Amino acid sequence: MSQPSERPNEVEPPGTAQPAGRKRAGRPPRLWELLAVVIVKPLSLFLIKRRWRGGEQVPRKGGLIIAANHLSWSDPVLLSHFLYNNGRWPVILAKAGLFKVPFLGHVIAKLQAVPVARGSTEATQSLKIAEQRLRDGACVLFYPEGTITRDPDMWPMIGKTGAARLALATGVPVIPVAHWGAQELLPYGEKKPRLFPRKRFRVQAGPPVDLSKYAGLPMRGSVLREATADIMAAITAQLAEIRDEKAPEVPYDPKNAANG
Repeated sequence: MSQPSERPNEVEPPGTAQPAGRKRAGRPPRLWELLAVVIVKPLSLFLIKRRWRGGEQVPRKGGLIIAANHLSWSDPVLLSHFLYNNGRWPVILAKAGLFKVPFLGHVIAKLQAVPVARGSTEATQSLKIAEQRLRDGACVLFYPEGTITRDPDMWPMIGKTGAARLALATGVPVIPVAHWGAQELLPYGEKKPRLFPRKRFRVQAGPPVDLSKYAGLPMRGSVLREATADIMAAITAQLAEIRDEKAPEVPYDPKNAANG
């Protein structure tokens, strides 16, 4: 495991050179990328102290799924900083409603976010778009839980099967990434960030999740649920190291909680 670093080496994003006839895989137009970086990186550095590990686990080229836990509406931005510094532009799956917000919707569309219409027949369309991005060589940031965790102790919940389905369909690696601290900056349900004192944002990326035992199997529900459980277990293991605590034996299931 790499040693923690408060100020990891800056890694330039992959060069623009691509195979002949290929667009910049999953990356926005250069001007929009530059504008986002100029705004997000200084803001991130102002808001948080970094403690990042495992950046060497993130492949610099090729289709890639980053599977992460979800603690706050602020963590997509903070994780994007981590991924950018490690050579990848994250394609984020965002609520479809955000694309309808004036100006914001235009910006996130330009930054290559994929709209997700939850609870509708159009939800599968977002997975189709994400699958094509992966096949084109993009890095897609997934939150397999589907929403911010409702676990009382903020451990990862049981996951949804979308990330596993795309991983098995495309064969791209799944890198489990856990983080801690975003919930202190912007707790769930709050609209105003808690800026002071300056928060520490810890990130740890692990080795690719081994999904080889599912290769060639039909993508029925049981297979996808087992693969998803493996992905969530890998994320939880990374978070347990960050928190230096023992994770629950069984992940929180909001359906069971609602029925209880």
